[in-house]
Amino acid sequence: MSTSETLSGPGMLARIGLANWRQNIIYIGFVVIFLIFALTLNDKGFLNPNNLLNIVRQTAMIAVMAIAMTFVLSSGEIDLSVGAVAGLASVTAAIAIDAGGMFFGVAAGLATGIAVGVFNGLLTTRIGIPSFLTTLAMMGIAKGVAMWVSDTAAVPIIEPAYSWLFGGGSIGIIPVLLIWMLVLGVIGHFVLKRTGFGRRVLATGGGETAARYSGIDTRSIKFRVLIISSMAAALAGMLYAGRLQSGRFQLGEGDELSVIAAAVLGGTSLFGGYGTVIGTIVGALMIGLINNGLILMGLEFSQQLIARGGIIILAVALSQKRS
Repeated sequence: MSTSETLSGPGMLARIGLANWRQNIIYIGFVVIFLIFALTLNDKGFLNPNNLLNIVRQTAMIAVMAIAMTFVLSSGEIDLSVGAVAGLASVTAAIAIDAGGMFFGVAAGLATGIAVGVFNGLLTTRIGIPSFLTTLAMMGIAKGVAMWVSDTAAVPIIEPAYSWLFGGGSIGIIPVLLIWMLVLGVIGHFVLKRTGFGRRVLATGGGETAARYSGIDTRSIKFRVLIISSMAAALAGMLYAGRLQSGRFQLGEGDELSVIAAAVLGGTSLFGGYGTVIGTIVGALMIGLINNGLILMGLEFSQQLIARGGIIILAVALSQKRS
């Protein structure tokens, strides 16, 4: 068969169809899993509006961090410290609210994220330590600092306005957490797909050497996405604190795995060069959906871990692009 026939024949069309199918598998999988749970767990309240809204509330913080993680992975880096940074920011925000009020607390929480992001970014881009090791070390540092400053105790938040705005409130039946997730999702999607910064992030992850020769400051790009990731983690920690009305070092513990899984489930490449914020949000919701359904099924925790892990592995294997 000639080259022209290969490029225009049934084989090429089949490959295009397979690629499109793989890109949309997260949406197909989400609908399939939702329908399975709806049909089998309807008598246990799965379709109850309160249950569905609870899925959103439990997933929102993962989605917030995963949106930023999409930028990090797309640039060819990774951030393992997001869960610990969320816990640290929840504590610093709670302490600052007690000392100076709501606005001081919000500023302290975001400043925590910026400080951690700058630290991660400098070690990764200036000293050359791989982001995997830098953020792995920061995971322990952030958790240790949070335990130290809080004396391992929960720090209560008695500011009603903060609790309403950061996680505990609702407008009618719409949780404030859903609004946070949607607003940040729209911003993230626009920045990644419609701005020069987003294109430079994807170019950096797609081929750092080629991007550098094209005039892109790849070190600056990676530095900035790590700051964005830490700020999103800090915001997630503040949302945790607002919902639970306290800052605790345990908040966000282990979330880094769910955050990365949500981004990869949504179609973002672990090797850089491709990312989708919409897919990431659906991936986060899918993880929340699976968790909720397995609990309603009455499975033991060990069985939930096995089933959840198997479903995620299958979904990732189907969604990742093949060269």
